[in-house]
Amino acid sequence: MATTESETLDVAAIREDFPILEREFGGEQLVYLDNAATSQTPEPVVETIADYYRETNANIHRGLHQLSQEASVAYEQAHDRLAEFVGASGGRKELVFTRNTTEGENLVAYSWGLSELGPGDTVVTTEMEHHASLVTWQQIAKRTGADVEFIRVDETGHLDMEHAKELITDDTQMVSAVHISNTLGTINPVAELCELADDHDALSFIDGAQSAPTMPVDVEEMGADFYAFSGHKMAGPTGIGCLYGREELLAEMDPFNYGGEMIRRVTYEDATWNEVPWKFEAGTPAIAQGIALAAAADYLDDIGMERVERHERELAEYALERLAEFDDIDVFGPGAGEPRGGLVAFDVDGVHAHDLSEVLNDYSIAVRAGHHCTQPLHDKFGVTATARASFYIYNTESEIDALVAAIDDARQLFA
Repeated sequence: MATTESETLDVAAIREDFPILEREFGGEQLVYLDNAATSQTPEPVVETIADYYRETNANIHRGLHQLSQEASVAYEQAHDRLAEFVGASGGRKELVFTRNTTEGENLVAYSWGLSELGPGDTVVTTEMEHHASLVTWQQIAKRTGADVEFIRVDETGHLDMEHAKELITDDTQMVSAVHISNTLGTINPVAELCELADDHDALSFIDGAQSAPTMPVDVEEMGADFYAFSGHKMAGPTGIGCLYGREELLAEMDPFNYGGEMIRRVTYEDATWNEVPWKFEAGTPAIAQGIALAAAADYLDDIGMERVERHERELAEYALERLAEFDDIDVFGPGAGEPRGGLVAFDVDGVHAHDLSEVLNDYSIAVRAGHHCTQPLHDKFGVTATARASFYIYNTESEIDALVAAIDDARQLFA
């Protein structure tokens, strides 16, 4: 992998690390624009996984033999590396490995929410939340008698921050918000939301599934109490994610899962828990994946997260400009010239998103179609489904041109 010293990415060099992008279907080279769902994995990360199984494969913290010690050290250091990646100065004491963002949401909701929420309490979240957040807090509220309230999203795809100030009160115990909407591309003012929560002695949870892979993140500067993200969206493997939590909060919370590794002492009558993060990582964890996720963080930092962010925004801006050429295409979220994440969700009049996705697949163009786990948000905007093109470090403007040309063909096909 290589980058230039300029502000732009050397995309051609980066693409060499992703041989999957050379695949062809029906004579057409793959155009992969489904990165908000899962990014591709570069060769250095794949090699890290392979090297683990070739040279170090053993269970951690369970043996005194050399392989176990090597695996344990690498796995522990991976926690520290991911903590550093998001600006958590507490290292592994503030960074728990999970399966994904969703499990991070559930860990906090169950370990903290079940014991801390009750009738009269509120959880404030947003109308643009992913189901991983919305459904989780909704169901925890049903169990505890708490209420869930939603900050409005206006017609431009932005949060109504005046409404946020009305909802976040002394009754609020948790403010949970997505950093970048996976449907609208909106970059929310999460530092302001965290400050509002803190002003009312509430905690804050930020869903970083779309932000950790695509922009510099500093959870301490942000003021977040919890922040979760997934490895498979940031050039890492599937089955691994991270939950940042302030050390004193994680120390006070009960475990989410029970079993081996997360215990300190067990009798027939009771048990005591291991220290953070291990008390939240019951059983044999995803060792190879955790180590490889640290390699993915190295890969992205070598490129430079500021460059990653700039590249994505330039591609999104270009996609908005090209889609604006058509009067029958509605784009959701912030418009051209506004800051947004590297994704664009849109609706083509007269062409269902699923039909459009199938046509694009005939051109070997991969996009996402559906409600993107934001069904209530789609209901709010009066659409059942949208198509979503999402970009990453290896995508180019020429691929967006190919997307637009294929969309035009689909428009004519269904006219």
